[in-house]
Amino acid sequence: MLQVNEWLFIGIFFAIAWALPATPILIAQILQPKRANRLKRETYECGIETVGDAWVQFKVQYYLYALIFVVFDIETVFLFPWAVAYNQLGFYAFFEMLLFVALLAVALVYAWRKGALEWT
Repeated sequence: MLQVNEWLFIGIFFAIAWALPATPILIAQILQPKRANRLKRETYECGIETVGDAWVQFKVQYYLYALIFVVFDIETVFLFPWAVAYNQLGFYAFFEMLLFVALLAVALVYAWRKGALEWT
């Protein structure tokens, strides 16, 4: 019987985890205004009316540049806790972080040679 009670608490936890985000969504669906008109369906961009087609295709270089930025931003997230605990870590952790930074440096050199960082 004790084992069933443990699973009961896990089930209650999952029920609450599903209910908390679902409840506001359902309430919003029930209480939202339902009268749609042409003005409400127009594309809105910072108070300025759109001119031409709103769907614009961006160059791939923009996305590559953004991905490289995200990779090095994540590097900082991993590097900061390591730097804070540096005195308590051994040589193994030092070489692991050295390998991590070396892999990112190789990726940066690769992206640089491919021209992903050049705006043309």
